[in-house]
Amino acid sequence: MTTRRSFIRYLGAGAAALATRLPALPVQRPALSFAGLAQGADERHHLPPGYEAQVLLRWGDVIIGQHDGPAIAIDDPALQLRSFGYNNDYVAFMPLPRGSASVEHGLLCVNHEYTNPAFMWPDVDPRRPGEAMSAARTAIELAAIGHSTVEVRREQGHWRVVNGRYNRRVSAASGVALAGPAAGHRRLRTGEDPGGRKVAGILNPCSGGKTPWGTVLIAEENFNFAFSGRCDDPRERRNHARYGVGHGGSYGWWARHLPRYDVAREPHEANRYGWVVELDPYDPHAIPRKRTALGRFKHEAATCVLDRSGRVVVYSGDDEIFEYLYRYVSHGRFSADNPPANRDLLDDGELHVARFHDDGTLDWLPLRHGHGPLTPANGFADQADVLIETRRAADLLGATRLDRPEDVETNPIDGSVYAVMTNNLARDTGATDAANPRARNRHGHILRLLPPGAPGSAVDHAAPTFHWEMFALAGDPARHARYPGALARESWFSAPDNCAFDRHGRLWIATDQGRAWRATGFADGLWACGENAAGDPVVKCFFRAPIGAEVCGPEFTADGSTLFLAVQHPGIDGLPGSRYKTPATRWPDFDPTLPPRPSVIAIRRTDGGPIGS
Repeated sequence: MTTRRSFIRYLGAGAAALATRLPALPVQRPALSFAGLAQGADERHHLPPGYEAQVLLRWGDVIIGQHDGPAIAIDDPALQLRSFGYNNDYVAFMPLPRGSASVEHGLLCVNHEYTNPAFMWPDVDPRRPGEAMSAARTAIELAAIGHSTVEVRREQGHWRVVNGRYNRRVSAASGVALAGPAAGHRRLRTGEDPGGRKVAGILNPCSGGKTPWGTVLIAEENFNFAFSGRCDDPRERRNHARYGVGHGGSYGWWARHLPRYDVAREPHEANRYGWVVELDPYDPHAIPRKRTALGRFKHEAATCVLDRSGRVVVYSGDDEIFEYLYRYVSHGRFSADNPPANRDLLDDGELHVARFHDDGTLDWLPLRHGHGPLTPANGFADQADVLIETRRAADLLGATRLDRPEDVETNPIDGSVYAVMTNNLARDTGATDAANPRARNRHGHILRLLPPGAPGSAVDHAAPTFHWEMFALAGDPARHARYPGALARESWFSAPDNCAFDRHGRLWIATDQGRAWRATGFADGLWACGENAAGDPVVKCFFRAPIGAEVCGPEFTADGSTLFLAVQHPGIDGLPGSRYKTPATRWPDFDPTLPPRPSVIAIRRTDGGPIGS
């Protein structure tokens, strides 16, 4: 056990020791020049003076073909399949043409995580949603989940949606292929798919990533919400329990209308979700593929970076309390000159899980069949079993249980890796350690991982051992929080979730407090970590979301002149009386005939300059 006092001592001594081993990379970064926002909560979004937000895509906006009817598709599954989906999360800007450096024309690739029926239909009671959910409405929900690819173009400083050939919806019912070591395995076979190679859609995609060859990685997260029932097979029942699958299910009406979501009837169906899906947004006919070599768990992200040897490394957190941090390393190497050679780099490689040590080192433990306890004696007959039950394999290897590991991003300037821990109220005082230093960690923290060679240009992301340090302990600085520099008393944050780096290597942090924003008293938003005009570290709030919303998917254009943000479930979290007819906010339309709508916004400086500088 590491107490808070000894941990603070470690922060000073450990960081100094790391600084001697890993000299800082000198980087001239422009100061964060905007006026930071104060804490607060109301029905609108807020930005500093000199910035504006354009609502670019809303739930229900038709992106394929034309439609002259209502603004939201609440009675037509086919129309929803041609429309922007619900609860937008991850956002990727992919320039057009492919491989170009365009910042004016591209594809927005957006994940749609889940639905809130009480804000989609006026007669749904949020306390008993299943009572009003018919088979037709379930089909609309499945159509609203998944992924949107949307062509966008900037003209005279403002963005518009292009209803072009690239636009596409992949839903929770679309045809998706299984690839990699688990494809075709007996535990992935079902009555609908006896070959175990084709899945009905993508479930609960949260964050994601981009590959060097121009595809998008879509990370399936809380897939367990879809499944109900209890299977008779003891092995699968144990497997389901480890992932929270079965019994009532958050969407219990799905199993009522579609047998595949009832694990009593289809015990293997849940094994076909919780993967990372690769999609080529430049080919609207390409079949999405679940890359099973990256493991099965509640992926928050799938952040892709090249090792100094050219191997592909994918980082991902398992978004639940006491879960793990993972890394995949390809066996093959990326080839910029031979695109077909990159096609299956995510099918042939090795998955690892992190073990953090109190001395500031981190070991990556291989999740390899036959390695250590991952043997038939422990129920792992082959590598597919290891990947299907990734969590149990990590348990047996003794990986470090973390405080809800979510997004993982790499700094493009120095190669360091930032892993976000959102919170964990269930950690006892006696179960703390250096990587999880606080019991009842209400506000979360951020770890900075240092591969060999970092900070620097020749970073070994595939190395078996890293160093690590604490970057930030979120929360009120008057109550034992720590930040990398100064911040205004009213601008501290809680529950970091997604993050992104701008072209200068400055970290931008999006938060997700859930219902806990009622305790802090302020809405979620986006914070920037950089320097002030004097060169001192500083943290500022840049964007404040409307009440009850979460901020997701920060994504910059390459020149830093546009920041895309996803605003999810406005008017919902922490607001039990809010619903379709009487919402706490009607953001973004403020139309009395419409409910609040999850939306993607494009933020720009009014003078056209780079964001934040």
